[in-house]
Amino acid sequence: MKNIVVVKCGGSTIDTLSDDFFRSVKKLRDSGYAPVIVHGGGPAIKRMLALLNVESEFVDGLRKTDEQVMEVVEMVLCGSVNNTLVRKLGVTGLSAVGLSGCDSRLLEAVPRDKEKLGFVGEVAGVNTALISDLLEKDIVPVIAPVGISESAQAYNINADTAAGAIASALKADKLLFVTDVPGIMRNGELIRKTTEVEIRQLIGSGIIFGGMIPKVEAALKSLQGNLREVIITAAHSETVSKGQIIGTTIHKEEKVTAE
Repeated sequence: MKNIVVVKCGGSTIDTLSDDFFRSVKKLRDSGYAPVIVHGGGPAIKRMLALLNVESEFVDGLRKTDEQVMEVVEMVLCGSVNNTLVRKLGVTGLSAVGLSGCDSRLLEAVPRDKEKLGFVGEVAGVNTALISDLLEKDIVPVIAPVGISESAQAYNINADTAAGAIASALKADKLLFVTDVPGIMRNGELIRKTTEVEIRQLIGSGIIFGGMIPKVEAALKSLQGNLREVIITAAHSETVSKGQIIGTTIHKEEKVTAE
């Protein structure tokens, strides 16, 4: 089995993913990695909810999900967004398969806080055998973060949470957070390597600020279990050059001087 790289595409970047990004996924595969894609779709869900006049609200940064909202979440994430990514990967010559976390119980879910959030879930288990079978056949899994409970109830799972759980369960070599920036910048220069401790220092000193803070917080949160590093990279430009992933690599423990 090649080294596995889980690629998390945020919902805000789906509409701006360039052809370079999809070619970069192919370059990852050609460079010896086995890519697994996990995607969000918040803006597309918001548009569809508005179109259908379905009301929703956010609680603690998460979309409260009742039955009506859950239907829209499934329709958008498992339908249009997932299919678009699979189709564009196919143009590069990759074989890709779109999956929901409900397929073969790929993402087993439990409620995060049923009373407060409704059908918002946490990952309780990952069907790694299904993903591994696809990777062995050189097929790229494209996973929508909708999980399934023991009673077959669908749950809306945060894409960052799903990507981190999948990367940990697969013992992935790397987890890529694809965002609208090339990585963490300092004085106009890309910081190529850093650590959890250094990230906190960069936030405290104001070098990391504004909308970049939740991006790095999500990356740090995913550094659990077997996962040793995450990379923040850009959606709108080349992700891989000469076999190397371009962006900011955040390491879990070992001290790395920020460059």
